[in-house]
Amino acid sequence: MPRLPASRGALAALAVLSLIWSYNWVVMKQALAWTGPFEFAAWRAALGTLMLFALLRWRGHALAPPRWQPLLLVGLAQTLGFQALVQWALVDGGAGRTALLAYTMPFWVVLLAWWLLRDRPSRWQWASLALAFAGLLFLLEPWAGMGGSKSTLLAIGGGLCWAVGTVLSKRMFQRGEAGVLQLSAWQMAVGTVGLVLVAIAVDERPMEWNGGLVLALAYNGVLASGLAWLLWGWLVDHLPAQVAGVSSLVIPILGVLFAWWILHEAPSGAEWTGIALLVAALAVVGRRKRMTNVT
Repeated sequence: MPRLPASRGALAALAVLSLIWSYNWVVMKQALAWTGPFEFAAWRAALGTLMLFALLRWRGHALAPPRWQPLLLVGLAQTLGFQALVQWALVDGGAGRTALLAYTMPFWVVLLAWWLLRDRPSRWQWASLALAFAGLLFLLEPWAGMGGSKSTLLAIGGGLCWAVGTVLSKRMFQRGEAGVLQLSAWQMAVGTVGLVLVAIAVDERPMEWNGGLVLALAYNGVLASGLAWLLWGWLVDHLPAQVAGVSSLVIPILGVLFAWWILHEAPSGAEWTGIALLVAALAVVGRRKRMTNVT
């Protein structure tokens, strides 16, 4: 990654990452018209793995894997668990709603980082998380019943898997056990093996190869599973785990807007309230970061 000042580099990485991942919720939903969820996830991860290893080779880094035990845990959680569960959730769930539910990830990150990294949340981080939690309550609308509970639980489970992978990655970086690109490539490879095995074991509709599916796979393999996971690893390495997690909430907000624009999934009044609260949570994180830079 280019060497930019920390704040500018994090902002640029988050902006690019947000556009790639937020629009990809629409792409993944559309791709299900031509393929089953697990086979698509396997192809996506395989293409992302090829891209990351090609980049690893091009940058002249060693191809040796990091220590296997933590690597397996990160790959199984962050690639296999997250991608399989959210793609499965999209079968019955809307793209915008699934994106928002998967981004319960920051709440799990705070608890796991406190437990595993001894990274106690600050007062401002707790405030931002309280606002974000209130926002997600409005998005879930538990008072209206839990319709589509299977899709809901799958998406939240995907967020939990992502949080586990994020915190374990942060611990590996802190211990000097892996570089960002090295871990990104190898954890993707581990998860890809798992996704291929799941796709083989599960009976799904055959893939309907056409131009739309090829473009969806290219977008997912090159951008969403290759470049974007590299950017995410860089953010996790350069920011506290909680800040990286909460800052990433901009992605599902954009995902909802893309789904509304392209898939005509119009948010309800409660969902708009939830989105506003998530924006407020982001503003609190941003204010804290500016104050830290000034002092």
